[in-house]
Amino acid sequence: MRKNALKRTHGIVCLVLAGLAATGCQKKPAAPPAGAGMQGMPVQTVAVTLAPVPQSSEYVATIKSRRSATLQPQVQGMLTQIHVQSGDHVKAGQVLMEIDPRLQMATVESARATERQKKAVFDYNAVEIERQRKLFEAGVTSHDAYDQARQSYDNSKADYESAVGLRKTQEEQLAYYTIRAPFDGVAGDIPVHVGDFVSSVNSPAAILTTVDENKDLEAYIYVPTERAGQVRQGLEVDLTDTNGNLLEKTKIDFLSSEVDSTLQGILVKAPVHATPEILRTAQMVKARVVWSTTPMAVIPVLAVTRQGGQSFVFVARQQNGHWFAHQTAVTLGDTVDNTYSVSSGLNAGDKVIVSSTQFLVNDMPVIPMGA
Repeated sequence: MRKNALKRTHGIVCLVLAGLAATGCQKKPAAPPAGAGMQGMPVQTVAVTLAPVPQSSEYVATIKSRRSATLQPQVQGMLTQIHVQSGDHVKAGQVLMEIDPRLQMATVESARATERQKKAVFDYNAVEIERQRKLFEAGVTSHDAYDQARQSYDNSKADYESAVGLRKTQEEQLAYYTIRAPFDGVAGDIPVHVGDFVSSVNSPAAILTTVDENKDLEAYIYVPTERAGQVRQGLEVDLTDTNGNLLEKTKIDFLSSEVDSTLQGILVKAPVHATPEILRTAQMVKARVVWSTTPMAVIPVLAVTRQGGQSFVFVARQQNGHWFAHQTAVTLGDTVDNTYSVSSGLNAGDKVIVSSTQFLVNDMPVIPMGA
């Protein structure tokens, strides 16, 4: 029995060894290649191209009219009539306001009376000198009497002419009590009221109103002195509103030869031809001065993502026959329509992903579709 047991044990051991040997002879399968089992995400791509991109700087511009007048009184007195309201369209010569003229009218009447008095004396002396001339020629009067008559005539003539000049001056002064529009335009703010005492003192309080002709407008732009070597006539200027909407394209046609000591800037002007409904006098807008145009890479706005203040795009790149989304940091420039200009980070021909960017991570498999 003992021999039989040993035989059974030996047989089991042989079977185990044979199984182990058979297992060791089988070939181990090779590991699948990296990424071969991962499904790529279909994405739209756009090839990076070079386009002319303007190099520009943005400033604040003030719209001004070439014909703009600030009306101040040239006489003093109480304001008795205001015939217009702020914003009214006025015609050249139209009466805007009236200052009480009664004191000046009395002065004019006094000057006229003085003129009549001087005229009477002058007329008498004109007759007298003619009479003395005839008597002198007839030998009735002396030469001395004739000379006195001629002197009286000359004095009365000078007095009369002086009185005429004084009367005209006072009448012209009377016209200043009626404030008229100097040209066709729009009346500005009217800070005064009927009953106010106005004076010719040159101060902000003496302003009656303004009249602006809402055409022949100009954009006043102060360019920093650091740009003195670049600014010149003919540079393009884009005028935009606060939302960035283009209002008008124009060009610099005036360049000041001096630097404004207060703003430390150089005044440049650009003509504005927009209608009054778009741009008005004293309106402030943004002015983008275009210094030059340079070919740069441009990409759609939708391709850009931002993380921590840094701008990125996903570029589809091929590796071992498979496409991956590679996250690339870029430096953005100005916007051109619906694209960004890129100063660094991309090359012409790169395939930039423009769809599903919110679902992408760096080196994620993708299936490019598009250019």
